[in-house]
Amino acid sequence: MTPLAHPPATHLLYLHGFRSSPHSMKAVKMAQRIQRDHPGVTWWCPHLPPSPRESFDAIRQGIAHWPREHMAVVGSSLGGFYATRVALETGCRAVLLNPAVDPARDLARYIGEQTSWHNPDERFFFRPEYVDELRALACGPLPQPERVLAVIAKGDEVLDWREMVGRYPGVRLKLLEGSDHALSDFDQLIDEVIAHLQLI
Repeated sequence: MTPLAHPPATHLLYLHGFRSSPHSMKAVKMAQRIQRDHPGVTWWCPHLPPSPRESFDAIRQGIAHWPREHMAVVGSSLGGFYATRVALETGCRAVLLNPAVDPARDLARYIGEQTSWHNPDERFFFRPEYVDELRALACGPLPQPERVLAVIAKGDEVLDWREMVGRYPGVRLKLLEGSDHALSDFDQLIDEVIAHLQLI
């Protein structure tokens, strides 16, 4: 058996996307797998507020006492943007699922009242200052790209797969010929995601 390249992860953070929640399909499937196969792992999937600054403050506070060498992060879409920042600040392993590359640009057109995907009765207001908060969280290339797995779908109807690939040079890349933004075929991908995280 090949020894692990890195210490096993005991703590896993999952970050959902814009208008999404911990009830997203991928978050739920990940939670179920962790509970079933890795019950010793500390799992945290916070419900992120609309404000990027408040979201990242909550993330930083939540992982402040996590062991850096034994933690990992998974992020989807806007959560992938946040996860990139987490990986930069902590050096942890990361999986990015169709990550948002320039959300300040892309979400500027969503200023105003929005609804949650998983609960249409849940409404929130995306404020103009949130665009500036996203700009403030942007970061450059990751110093340890080999610790990152990017799962990118050419069939993503929301984000440009070429831009996503170009944003993450040197990472482990899983490029899907089809699929979609939500990664509806996540059942076929989850084993590779779990393997990359090297969970206890």
